[in-house]
Amino acid sequence: MNKDFPRIITMLRKERKLSQKQASEDLGISQSLLSHYEKGIRECSLDFVIKVSDYYSVSCDFLLGRTPERTGAILKFEDIPDIDESNDEENSKASLVPLLNKKILINTLTIIYSMLIKANNKSLTANVSNYLMLCLYKVFRTLYSAREENQQTMFAVSQSKYQGYSEAQMKIYSTKFENQTNYHDKGEYIQKLEDIEYSSENITENYPKLASSLLNLIQHAESKLKSKNR
Repeated sequence: MNKDFPRIITMLRKERKLSQKQASEDLGISQSLLSHYEKGIRECSLDFVIKVSDYYSVSCDFLLGRTPERTGAILKFEDIPDIDESNDEENSKASLVPLLNKKILINTLTIIYSMLIKANNKSLTANVSNYLMLCLYKVFRTLYSAREENQQTMFAVSQSKYQGYSEAQMKIYSTKFENQTNYHDKGEYIQKLEDIEYSSENITENYPKLASSLLNLIQHAESKLKSKNR
């Protein structure tokens, strides 16, 4: 049985603010059967998947958790919007501090991924990316969950487990990429990173528009670390 289907059809129904009774009538099945489908107790037919797809105007691939895109489209590089593409109005109302921190984070990430591109190692890039994505996922979900009424059905991992699971998995990925870049671990060391010389001077030279963000991030982070050691 597909584990994502029950969660997604429940999410879609609640987004539409439909009762199980109304949705089951519209879909031509009993309320008890829809309840079983939403709880994952019973497995539905392919015909029902198609019917639900038409009912909620989403793709079958989305219903089965194969893509996060409701249309079923596969995300391509050119489909990713540019930074701040549609946030001009929101940014104009924001205070300086969040916008400044946002720029510092984005510019630092640009330098990090430049380093990863030069390292040209898929495993290293995957481990760093997975770590960062889990960190952002945890922050987003914590902010999202601050309002109790917000539906948790968009998430597959339960509210009671996501923080602990995220932290544990982040530790695994950080251990992996730390081992991969450990100078003393010759078996795992990424040779191309060893060949790239970095200093505040050449970072400023190579990334003239971004370096100040990275240096500010380092200063800010270490001020927090030092405060913990007092």
